[in-house]
Amino acid sequence: MRIAVYERYGPPEVLHLRETHDPVVGATEVLVRVEASTVGPSDSAGRSGTPRFARLFFGLTKPKHPVLGSDFAGVVERVGGGVTRFAPGDRVFGTLAPAMGAHAELVTIDEDAPIAHIPDGLDAAEAVATVDGFLTALPFLRDLAEVAPGQVVLVNGASGTVGSGAVQLAKHFGATVVGVCSAANAPLVTSLGADRVIDYTRDDFTEARGAYDVVFDAVGKRSFGAVRRALTPHGVYLTTVPTAAIMVQWPLTRWFSRGRRAAIAFTGLRDIRLKAAELALLVELIEAGEFVPVVDRVVAFGDIAEAHRRVDTGHKVGSVVVAVSPVAAPASSPSLKQAGS
Repeated sequence: MRIAVYERYGPPEVLHLRETHDPVVGATEVLVRVEASTVGPSDSAGRSGTPRFARLFFGLTKPKHPVLGSDFAGVVERVGGGVTRFAPGDRVFGTLAPAMGAHAELVTIDEDAPIAHIPDGLDAAEAVATVDGFLTALPFLRDLAEVAPGQVVLVNGASGTVGSGAVQLAKHFGATVVGVCSAANAPLVTSLGADRVIDYTRDDFTEARGAYDVVFDAVGKRSFGAVRRALTPHGVYLTTVPTAAIMVQWPLTRWFSRGRRAAIAFTGLRDIRLKAAELALLVELIEAGEFVPVVDRVVAFGDIAEAHRRVDTGHKVGSVVVAVSPVAAPASSPSLKQAGS
């Protein structure tokens, strides 16, 4: 099988394809022929080795995970003797996180891990595009912020992978949703359920006073200090980016503050059993029409460096998908697949 590998940190060009042996299937494992995977900020950080703290996970001096990628969608090729939930030919999607290795033509995953049947109506590219945004946004909004009807939730970076997922989930929880993005992406964010959209190039949402019960900074661009006054007296600031400041503010405001607080979650490191249950919930919401994929573009496996270049711009809309097999063939030119299309 082919895999996308890199042996040193650097620009997208350090990635290349090579042949390797097929994986061995354990008794309770499922072998999936991958049709589509994604490239996201964590893959970009792993490839480049920046920010520097990323090397605590990816390797201090050189990469220790030669194959990146966590999310996958494809077709079951073979199953172990103890597998009961899946059979060859099943269309499935899921995540290997916190492990990596999905930028490959074949992956193995335990049947009790986060893997599920692809809902009818979605192709592999659409299915894999839903995984990261949903599994990242859900713990932030449901568990840390406990979003409920009547609250006002602001999502900064509302058109990205996590942001687009957060908009949909906050709406599902009954909140009034305010999305922050560029004017060009406002129609998309509105279609996902946002009640109001703020163009960050024209207006600064942090100038509001006591306006938001939750500010979810899905792109890690604004600090707790900058956002604090925009929160209600007991509002919550959430960020996906682990800075030195948030690592101090998180425990201090959790334990000692009776007012506004800050929080972060390391969603990729969560127990696989929790993520398996959450993937089942994702399937339910997709089938109910309450969660839809947002695809920035689909890139051929041989052009995976181009997918990294797109992520590195910081301006992708939704997920950048890699077509690992011809079944998930890339579009002839970069395109945005908007919600509901």
